[in-house]
Amino acid sequence: MNATPAEQLRLLELADLDTRLRQAEHARANPPQAARVKALIEQRQELSRELSNRQGAVEEMQAELGRIESDVKVVRARQDRDTALLQTVSNPKDAAGLEHELDSLRRRQRELEDSELEIMERLETAEQAVADQARLVAEANEEGARLSGEAKALVAEATARIAELQRDRAAVAASVPAALLSMYDAAASRSSGAALLRARTCTGCNMMLSGTDLNSLRQLPDEAVATCPECGSILVRTGESGL
Repeated sequence: MNATPAEQLRLLELADLDTRLRQAEHARANPPQAARVKALIEQRQELSRELSNRQGAVEEMQAELGRIESDVKVVRARQDRDTALLQTVSNPKDAAGLEHELDSLRRRQRELEDSELEIMERLETAEQAVADQARLVAEANEEGARLSGEAKALVAEATARIAELQRDRAAVAASVPAALLSMYDAAASRSSGAALLRARTCTGCNMMLSGTDLNSLRQLPDEAVATCPECGSILVRTGESGL
């Protein structure tokens, strides 16, 4: 295939734009925050499960405390009732029975109040644990939201850059003959597409050409389209080629 040196040089612009397009597409698909955001989502799920467990423990303690407080009220009510009855009975046996019951109620009240203090202490510790866990969840949410925002901004920036590069590529591609463009696209599917031959080295694969290959290139006219024997890129020859 033949193409003017100027047309072949346009392929280097096209290859550069394609490289930048691939970089922009990679940046859009792989923002640097993505891995941390994914880890934070998993971490937040674990933290939330633990928070739910701790909240459940608090609710159980609150329910237990409520039962104890209810029992204390019942005991105190019975004490008040028995105390009032004791002031009215005249039968010594009945009075002794009431005194015995009052002693039992006082012991029961002490036991309940001790249990109440114990559960209140445990509840205070459990509530602090819930607050600590909730803070960890909030911190994970805050970091996740911040990183997600940064990632979205980078994706939007990369998307805008891709649109601009696509417009530039279309303009360059329109100036390249169809047959040459087709040859470039085929080469670009397996290599850089087009590369400058500089100092006898293909800049697409960074391989120095052999003497035989260089001699073959020297015999080609400037309009002949050559390819790298190593990577298959279209070799663009200039005064820097060392031929």
